[in-house]
Amino acid sequence: MDNIAVVILNWNGSEFLKGFLPTVIAYSRDDARIYVADNGSTDNSMETLEKEFPEIAVIKLNKNYGFALGYNLALQQIDAKYFMLLNSDVEVTENWLKPLASFLDTNEDFVACQPKLLSYHDRNKFEYAGAAGGFIDKLGYPFCRGRMFMNIEEDKGQYDDDCEIFWASGACMFIRSEKFHEVDGFDPDFFAHMEEIDLCWRLKNKGYKIGYCHNSTIYHIGGGTLPKTSWRKTYYNIRNNEVMLYKNLPPRQIALIMPVRFVLDIISSFKFFIDGGVKDFWAVIRAHFSFYRHFRKNKNKRKNITQSNVSCSYSKPIVFKYYLQHKKLFSQLNKKDFTANS
Repeated sequence: MDNIAVVILNWNGSEFLKGFLPTVIAYSRDDARIYVADNGSTDNSMETLEKEFPEIAVIKLNKNYGFALGYNLALQQIDAKYFMLLNSDVEVTENWLKPLASFLDTNEDFVACQPKLLSYHDRNKFEYAGAAGGFIDKLGYPFCRGRMFMNIEEDKGQYDDDCEIFWASGACMFIRSEKFHEVDGFDPDFFAHMEEIDLCWRLKNKGYKIGYCHNSTIYHIGGGTLPKTSWRKTYYNIRNNEVMLYKNLPPRQIALIMPVRFVLDIISSFKFFIDGGVKDFWAVIRAHFSFYRHFRKNKNKRKNITQSNVSCSYSKPIVFKYYLQHKKLFSQLNKKDFTANS
């Protein structure tokens, strides 16, 4: 068994592999075994790996299974104590793995953690998909220390502390392999987007903790598979968020929260329409139809959830704080509004 397996899921990312694998190898080979799981790429990814990176272990999947199922299938073939799930569009830094391993080694009640995620293109700013650790509000909207909706903070050392968070970014998630398999990994029906938040929520429903380790830093491009302007991203985000809420909320909260989210989603769809985003408008509508069409299947995924408020969830609606009270920074939120450890 390896101690750490760095696993990069690749789909048509030959240029990312050429650009970022050398640094991953240089800064990881003494601490981990490196794998690339190829999701049925149709570009020259396999040729790139064979010719330029023969030392990398390659797992070949026969088609594009998406982020969620692709990782599940790949990780079933890897024997390691820790999995480091790393996006192909990430630049790692020297000594990036040891602080993460040390964090979990010394905090046995934590099962996963993430490093500080900074923007590859604007290196003084946090990166959207994780920043300094993820949280979720009362209505299921995710946000981060360092990123509230589209407002992204400059890194001034304001989050240079290790702490518990609600979710760790799938762009760079360090997780105990045993716990990943205990909850059956990612939900394969998500395909892409929010699968890491759903995974962390399921782990928290079992009483485990998720952490942020500030002594490790990576730089993330983001949007390598689906750009932020893609209507498919809108579709997956809306659909998967609804499924995630339904799967993880206790029964008495579903009837209160999901109707409100439905109304807010419809409002956002009309805003898309008014702003010229007709495809995004229909993406929201399609996402809701998909949720109801697969309602029975999602109902079967629900577990016996007894915790009404897991740690580090935000008890207020962040959308109202942001748009009505103009609270654009994480530091402007009241710490008392976050649920503490039970």
